[in-house]
Amino acid sequence: MEIHIPERSLVALIGTSGSGKSTFARRHFKPTETVSSDTCRAWVSDDENNQAATNDAFEVLYHIAGKRLRNGLLTVVDATNVQAFSRRHIVDLARRHHCLPVAIVFDLPEEVCCARNLDRSDRVISNRRIHAQWLNLKQSLCRLKDEGFRQVHVLKSVEEVEAVTGIVRVSSETAR
Repeated sequence: MEIHIPERSLVALIGTSGSGKSTFARRHFKPTETVSSDTCRAWVSDDENNQAATNDAFEVLYHIAGKRLRNGLLTVVDATNVQAFSRRHIVDLARRHHCLPVAIVFDLPEEVCCARNLDRSDRVISNRRIHAQWLNLKQSLCRLKDEGFRQVHVLKSVEEVEAVTGIVRVSSETAR
């Protein structure tokens, strides 16, 4: 299965910790296209797990994304993005730069995300926190178009995520 997205777009990867967003980004986008909240957190604090650095990290993330969009480059935001207020920044940034906001949602079962989280060597997030993220995601799935996302692609299982064979970039004019 291919996912078609506008060549001039800001893609928000949306899903709980452990849902496979970063792995998907590495598989389907150039490293330079993806701006990761974890990477930005590491840049500002030398520790991608340092939650105290989150505000600074997102300031850097939105700055980099804005510069890329200003230069007409497809940009991918790799963060949980499960809450409406965090997605609002993405939609606003896309609008400011006259590109289309696209959501790729990783709506995987909570149990899968918790199990994957336990296998991580770099950090472990509590199941309670993953549950809260999962609930936020479930509550907002039906509102993504209302929030301003022009395209919403929902992947509901590990099999669906793995079935994505590529991201096809289409003219932004035909995607409007």
